[in-house]
Amino acid sequence: MNQIKEIPIRGITDFRIGNVQNKEAGTGVTAVIFEKGARVGVDVSGGGPASRETPLASALTADNPVNAIVFSGGSAYGLAASDGVMGWLEERGIGYDTGYAKVPLVCQSCIYDLGYRRADVRPDAAMGYAACEASLRNEPVCGSVGAGCGATVGKICGIARASKAGLGLYAASLGKLWVAAIVVVNALGDIYDPENGRQVAGLRSENGAGFADSRQQLYRISEPQDLFAQAASKAESDCGARPGGNTTIGAVITNAEFSKGEMSKVASMTRNAYARCIRPVGTMADGDTIYAASVGGVTADINVVGVLAADVMARAILRAVETAEET
Repeated sequence: MNQIKEIPIRGITDFRIGNVQNKEAGTGVTAVIFEKGARVGVDVSGGGPASRETPLASALTADNPVNAIVFSGGSAYGLAASDGVMGWLEERGIGYDTGYAKVPLVCQSCIYDLGYRRADVRPDAAMGYAACEASLRNEPVCGSVGAGCGATVGKICGIARASKAGLGLYAASLGKLWVAAIVVVNALGDIYDPENGRQVAGLRSENGAGFADSRQQLYRISEPQDLFAQAASKAESDCGARPGGNTTIGAVITNAEFSKGEMSKVASMTRNAYARCIRPVGTMADGDTIYAASVGGVTADINVVGVLAADVMARAILRAVETAEET
């Protein structure tokens, strides 16, 4: 009987991961490169995503292989990082052949980290290019690196009571099948270990001695139907679900062979990991997004892949907070 076992993500040759960060500014870029292309689906559950070319992963668009998935800080400003990724890929002749030029197909999602260190320094094309260069070493690590450099969680009462988070990685195999997860955890909510229900990161208590419950804090808001108006009038030290200040973005990659539409189903099943680990999650103040990429030809049951993807993503989320440190 096949057993699920952890495998080293850097040992998988079908994709490469590169991280680059500016620790002083508290922001960075993570590039996932598919030189041979990948069939990519997507699930967007948050109310405020910052993204570029995400419709490439829609089952309603042409079935062309995606060449890279980019995660970055900088909110919508950070979308400029994809310009550098496209340039790097173009130099190597990687992209969709239009007959006149090869156009690299690059999806990107960003977190909001402008309140962590500096708001005037954001990922740009140079940082995106540098992340691609770093991918050549293919030495991915977890922690406050890449797009996770400025990630935090439990921010319903402002950054002062939040916990540091970062980038998480995890991969597992089941026989010939493997699934890998990459996630940047920058949630409004708190992080819990689904195996024992213990809170491991998130909103800190007022005295700093332990954790508080972000859900209970949310329930205390007098007019929850008007969170956006309240957020606009609140000081940073007050509590409220500020729009656009949070996002958990991630990807699962597998060697199972599926279409874009089927990979979107895998992405939606992977969202169960967010629900297990992050409370609250998927709010209008989050931009939660999951990409799901197929890079192989292994025949597998989509239900098995989706369930395994959720388990792998949950472990990656925990890794993101367990390995995080102040930058």
